[in-house]
Amino acid sequence: MSKPQSQPQETAVYTHGHHESVLRSHTWRTAANSAAYLLGSLKPHMRIMDIGCGPGTITADLAELVPDGHVTGVDRAPGILDQARATAAERGLGNVEFAVADIHALDFPDDTFCVVHAHQVLQHVGDPVQALREMHRVTRPGGYIAVRDADYLAMAWYPASAGLDDWLDLYRRVARANGGEPDAGRRLKSWALRAGLTDITATSSTWTYADAGEPAWWSGLWADRTLASAYADRATEGGHATGAQLRAVSEAWREWGRQEDAWFTVPHGEILCRKAA
Repeated sequence: MSKPQSQPQETAVYTHGHHESVLRSHTWRTAANSAAYLLGSLKPHMRIMDIGCGPGTITADLAELVPDGHVTGVDRAPGILDQARATAAERGLGNVEFAVADIHALDFPDDTFCVVHAHQVLQHVGDPVQALREMHRVTRPGGYIAVRDADYLAMAWYPASAGLDDWLDLYRRVARANGGEPDAGRRLKSWALRAGLTDITATSSTWTYADAGEPAWWSGLWADRTLASAYADRATEGGHATGAQLRAVSEAWREWGRQEDAWFTVPHGEILCRKAA
């Protein structure tokens, strides 16, 4: 069965864009550090869809984990798929392909994939419940819907920084003005229930930046992102911050990252849903 033609299309604006400062963190992501909750359910023969694949590092890892299967990586931004294809080619992967797609209306038949995975995606979409319905639709009976999203309000850091407090307030306002939900992690189970999903396992995990070099790396990419990415443009064009305020936030990130005892944690909500056989 083909997708219903009446389903809504994407309405949110992707807050971050694909500036180098954004891809600096996206290319750091692996299946191990971003999808560990899913890996125990994978089998070598599985057919997987990776939604919002970005530069393709997680997608390539999944392809390596299903050597007798196949992975389809999809993203709304055609340009980033060139980098994803290059990532797969560099690793010599022949069981992966990439395509443009909208999570609200996936152009794939019902019951196509053994696993449908989305990492850091639902926080940026206009209708996460509809997105989960679509993920469920294209999942085979007995297969898995796997979703992981950060929760900005639950992020924590040390030492305290008034500038980072300003950053968090600003980011959450910009993300919501763009049609997204920055505190998505805590809402995943609720959205899944509203989408009619059952057999839901809800978990959480974190990224923590505290070891040598990690706080400086994390603070540096956010300092750059605050000034030079699509997020910066949307903050100023939407009237959420002035250029001077963004420069102050950027410098607060750099100052925090220079602290010897700097520590930052990013909590994530996760759901692994089994589709009824």
